[in-house]
Amino acid sequence: MSTLPRKFYLQDTVTVAKNLLGKKIIRKIGRTEISGIITETEAYRHKDDPASHAFRKITDRNKAMFGDVGIAYVYFTYGMYYCFNVVAKNPKTDAGAVLIRAIEPEKGIKKMLQNRKKKDLKNLTNGPAKLTQALEITKKHYGVDLTKNSKLYIVEGIKPKKIISSPRIGIREATDKLWNFKMSI
Repeated sequence: MSTLPRKFYLQDTVTVAKNLLGKKIIRKIGRTEISGIITETEAYRHKDDPASHAFRKITDRNKAMFGDVGIAYVYFTYGMYYCFNVVAKNPKTDAGAVLIRAIEPEKGIKKMLQNRKKKDLKNLTNGPAKLTQALEITKKHYGVDLTKNSKLYIVEGIKPKKIISSPRIGIREATDKLWNFKMSI
């Protein structure tokens, strides 16, 4: 299965956030392949989005958001968790990224359970920190080109039956923007 092309991410960040629903994340760890269907995303833009890391200025932490689309933006939060984003923006915008909030586990579930120290699928990958733990995504994946078949990439998946939009989770500003997207499988 081929990766999503760079042009897929070269659109408005909100559009990409919706279009990533149903796509499949593939993570290769040694000889083990782990994968899951993206079921929840959030869009973070630039100058019109005070909740975005890119809103104020470019920093060492957020510089990926200002770079090429289709690149992984991974950051550390709350002093203990990683969050995985995909850089996505239209050519006229300086910065943007889509936070991958949740996946439906598909392949390598045993490895995901080990990584999360869980015994069942309940709440295994239904949050941004949970999915990075399950997929072993860390700061070393910052800047990975997701358009290339490597240790971390995104491919076509399934078509969502229904997409629900709501306010983004855990932010204090721009709470009026309905840029959190969930799908039902």
